[in-house]
Parts: sequence; C-alpha cells; structure tokens
Amino acid sequence: MNFKKLTFILGLAIIFSTAATAQNFRYIGAAKCKMCHNKPDKGEQYKTWEAGPHAKAMDCLTGDEKNDPTCLKCHSTAGSVEKSSLAGLKVDEGVSCESCHGPGSHYKSAAIMKNRKLALSKGMTDPTEETCKACHLGDKPDGHPAAKKPWNFDEFVKVIAHDDPTTN
Repeated sequence: MNFKKLTFILGLAIIFSTAATAQNFRYIGAAKCKMCHNKPDKGEQYKTWEAGPHAKAMDCLTGDEKNDPTCLKCHSTAGSVEKSSLAGLKVDEGVSCESCHGPGSHYKSAAIMKNRKLALSKGMTDPTEETCKACHLGDKPDGHPAAKKPWNFDEFVKVIAHDDPTTN
C-alpha cells in the first residue's frame, strides 16, 4: 500500500515539475528576426527571405482563400499554428522564418544565437526535407493548382538558401 502511494506521489511530482518547466515558445515574426539577420556581414538572411517565394506565399491566395484555414496552413506561418502562440507574427507575413526555424521567442537574443546547441534547446529547429514536404507535398484543397515542376528538394532548397548567420 505504501509503495502505491509513493509511486502515485512521485508520478504527480514528475507531471507537475514537467508542466512547471515546460517552455511556452511563441512566434515573434520576421521583423524581429530582421533586426539581426539583415546585416551584410552576417549574410542578409532577411533580405533573401523577403525576395523569395515564402514571403510572397499569401500573394497566391485570392478572396476567401486569404481566410481559409485549409489554405493558410501552408501559405502562412501564423495561419498554421495555434493563435495563442502568436507574439508578433501576422498572417499576411506568409511563410516566415519561423516556419523553418521554429518559434523564436526563446532563442532570439544574440547571446543565445551565438551558441547553436543553446539555440536548439530554446526552440530553434533545423529544417529538413520533411519540414518542406509538409506543405509542398502535403494534402492540397480541391482546385489547388498543380506544381509547375516536380518536387526536387535539392533544387528547390537552393532558391531559399541563406548563409549561416554565425559565419564571419
């Protein structure tokens, strides 16, 4: 009987300690990323994003599509995440930095970004082919236009490639 109580109490302690230490990652928007990621000596990642197809993803939508959750899940980072996790990111921003790199609220500071391992522990993610496939090869709503070219990750990733900001 005492063993069951002890196990129960330890189980509750683990659950509560996990909940207490869980991080509430929030999406801050590309404007916050731009503050550091638009410097010429660090690769101008924001400029590359802004000129690329992801920043313009909302431009492909017309009329009611701009409010359709089925469309927004791939055409807008803000439209693909829980509203409670938004902290500055707007739907009209399109597919922002955080679609690929994760919500930036906890890794946005320069001190954290200089330490890759720390940044990854604070919510930053490295995009993979699977990250891209979620939208590019995922379910499409009826009437969605066909892709202009067959999916080729190695080719397409070059279009959005940008320097690692930690390089000199």
